[in-house]
Amino acid sequence: FNDSLHELQITSRRLPTALTSNELKPHADLEFKSKVLKSEDLWILDGRILDPEKVFWDERRVADKEIDCHGFIAAPGFIDTQINGALGFDFSSDIDNFQESLHEVATYVLRHGVTAFYPTIVSSSEETYSRILPKFAAYERGPKEAEILGLHLEGPFISQEKRGAHHKSVISDGQEQITLSKLKKRYGSLEKVAIITVAPELRGMEQVIEELCNNEKIVVSLGHSMCDLETAGKAVWSGARYITHLFNAMLPFHHRDPGIVGLLTCQKLPTSQKLPTSQKLPTSHKWLSSDKKLPHKVFYGMIADGVHTDPAALRIAYRADPKRLVLVTDAIAAMGLSDGVHRHGCQQVEVVGKRATLLGTNSLAGKIGRA
Repeated sequence: FNDSLHELQITSRRLPTALTSNELKPHADLEFKSKVLKSEDLWILDGRILDPEKVFWDERRVADKEIDCHGFIAAPGFIDTQINGALGFDFSSDIDNFQESLHEVATYVLRHGVTAFYPTIVSSSEETYSRILPKFAAYERGPKEAEILGLHLEGPFISQEKRGAHHKSVISDGQEQITLSKLKKRYGSLEKVAIITVAPELRGMEQVIEELCNNEKIVVSLGHSMCDLETAGKAVWSGARYITHLFNAMLPFHHRDPGIVGLLTCQKLPTSQKLPTSQKLPTSHKWLSSDKKLPHKVFYGMIADGVHTDPAALRIAYRADPKRLVLVTDAIAAMGLSDGVHRHGCQQVEVVGKRATLLGTNSLAGKIGRA
């Protein structure tokens, strides 16, 4: 989630999956933002793309090794920050043959261009977390598999009203005071956890977000929420820097209060609380000042399948902030399988064509990866 964007798209089916410290100079067709393919040399050192002009003219270096990619296109490996399973394997519920199934999924997604991913666990019981999360800690990546960068825990500290395909019995009731100790007790361990999706309007969540971001170094994402723009802004001040599947499972955009969606263009947050200009603001309420800007912009996930998000809505979001759009699959265990009834967490989903819904309802339940 850093701010760097590469003008050049950078991997190829013919490039090695692991690069040595020596300089490589693959010859490939490179895809630029202009969508014009050009035959160029790509300089790589320690797994990083180099500026060829600096290497050649300033450092006057030559490559230690050259690789001919035989005209293949160098394009970026996709990093999926939200994937719930595939090939019948559900990350949130399947215990049997866990390691074998995880290796199969990691191999499968790599064949489709995903070089790294964050296995996503939907809202679950304390018992389920205690059984599932340690199994990811024991995982060791194979040579032809996508890399697991960390876990994404989506819930259970989310809104009952915007729970989507999450089972209501395991979601926070919204009345209890949330603390970091309660959150840790529910999950059992934060080892390997990289992202946690929460509803910022829950009691105590503002403090929990700050502690997760500052003390645990976890990316906090806002989603499955009924919050308004002001509450979303307070969460950003506390350290939140991501939005889970924009437009889905949140209040719809409204011109008087755009809710979480408003973070895409918000620089200064409105507030219902008015303070005298001479009054000094407490440190914990920096967001109240009308002349204070947000400490950072947020990235936002988007399911661009034409089912979860209309293409027109996708274009609006992209034009509002193209640099922080993160495409996600939100794929479920049914990805790679035929139509029928499949498992998603502790619930069943029905897949018909490109749509996956909770069995017997119209509630969307993730993506199944079909064109």
